[in-house]
Amino acid sequence: MDIVLETADAFFFDHVYAKLFPVPQAVTSLLQATEPSNELLFSLSKNLSLPYIPSARYEYTFVSAPTAAYLSTIPRTDIVRQFISLFLITWTFGLVIYFVFASLSYVLIYDKRNMDHPKFLKNQMRMEIHQALTSMPIMSLLTVPWFVAEIRGHSLLYWDVNDHGLAYLFLQFPLFVLFTDFSIYLIHRGLHHPILYKRLHKPHHKWIVPTPYASLAFHPIDGYLQSLPYHMFPFVFPLQKISYLLLFVNINLWTILIHDGEYMTNNPLINGAACHTLHHLYFNYNYGQFTTLWDRIGRSYRTPEKSLFDQKAKMSAATWKQQATEMEKIVKDVEQDDDRQYLNSGAAETEQDGDRQYLNSGATETKKDK
Repeated sequence: MDIVLETADAFFFDHVYAKLFPVPQAVTSLLQATEPSNELLFSLSKNLSLPYIPSARYEYTFVSAPTAAYLSTIPRTDIVRQFISLFLITWTFGLVIYFVFASLSYVLIYDKRNMDHPKFLKNQMRMEIHQALTSMPIMSLLTVPWFVAEIRGHSLLYWDVNDHGLAYLFLQFPLFVLFTDFSIYLIHRGLHHPILYKRLHKPHHKWIVPTPYASLAFHPIDGYLQSLPYHMFPFVFPLQKISYLLLFVNINLWTILIHDGEYMTNNPLINGAACHTLHHLYFNYNYGQFTTLWDRIGRSYRTPEKSLFDQKAKMSAATWKQQATEMEKIVKDVEQDDDRQYLNSGAAETEQDGDRQYLNSGATETKKDK
């Protein structure tokens, strides 16, 4: 994250902190009048006790003479400044990635016919987005201490490929997948314990038939706990910094893709959208994030039915009815009472089933299979 923070400081935060916490005007006039070189600026920072110290070893990659970095009494190395800046970066980039890629998935990939499913909720997308927006600032706040520890040199992140060799540069990717997939499996399965499920994980399982916007629609503690392995990895294993940023983006993309309902692969090793759809429908299966390995070892793997990969069968009333019937049996064991409001019941008439309220009933059965 020091790459991101250094860039954000150079282009934005240096100027903000210089406005909010300026150095004496005499120092400002000197620096602005002379347009000093990088070397002179660094020398001045030592000889005149100016507050700027670069936070990364490649501090001048993007800006040739970051004079503004010397114009605030709050240096880049101040831990409070780093915490605040990283919180704003994490929150902002989380919002951008969420809305840009979830929207692209919704427009280009997501099959809108899923909204006719009898377990699609009334106002579901609005609720998914609201849940995500409510949780993201808290998840960001909880995540920032890991980033602060990283940029202050407490992790095993490294820059020079020669530090660990070219072979490890490639080995780190499968190692990352194995470590995080195993850890998330344990955390995710643990979150299905009745005590934790009702308090933390139930909000994400509100979406029986999720859209891409459900990808970050978690209780904030739930979302943070399932992200922990990603942050723990570079404190346990070396990880090259550019690789870390690429993995960070790809993790967010993968989380969106497994919620888009489009089953692009039926590979028995990959925990793709088909496997994760079954998890939302039937609760107690397919806890893994990337692979099916740990579900198979833990005997929680459920193979996606072949009908899910046939567009006609996948969207048929018969398939939906079967899914709804099985889901209703499982939800009674997991949640006892189902307080969701469904947009379409798939029934021939308005139905009351315990606390379940169905709206626009019969909509599904009147549709012809597509």
